[in-house]
Amino acid sequence: MPEPKSAFDATYPCDFYEPAELFEPDQMYTVPEIGRLLQGLEPDAEVDPDTEAVLVDWAVPWVMVHSEDMVVAEPLREDGPGYYGLATEGDSDAESDAESEPDADGDEAGADESA
Repeated sequence: MPEPKSAFDATYPCDFYEPAELFEPDQMYTVPEIGRLLQGLEPDAEVDPDTEAVLVDWAVPWVMVHSEDMVVAEPLREDGPGYYGLATEGDSDAESDAESEPDADGDEAGADESA
């Protein structure tokens, strides 16, 4: 149920970290770890399942909003989570490789079809 602003003692700006402020450049994080970092906790901090669910609810849209500044990696195990990290200059090699891989039609992705 919505509450009037007057019901609260104070309101605060809704500021979030930028990926460069949150991540170590050489580390990759799971969504639950990102949720912890967004709350100022260590990535491996123990939290109860209900709190972790809330942290994940906050982390998913944050990841989506900041996707241009991030990279993603496949899970380390078949049943494991994906990992996200800060996009750095060295990551451009993977991006250019993906752009030159053939698509389902055998054409290179990102190729100029008018050529």
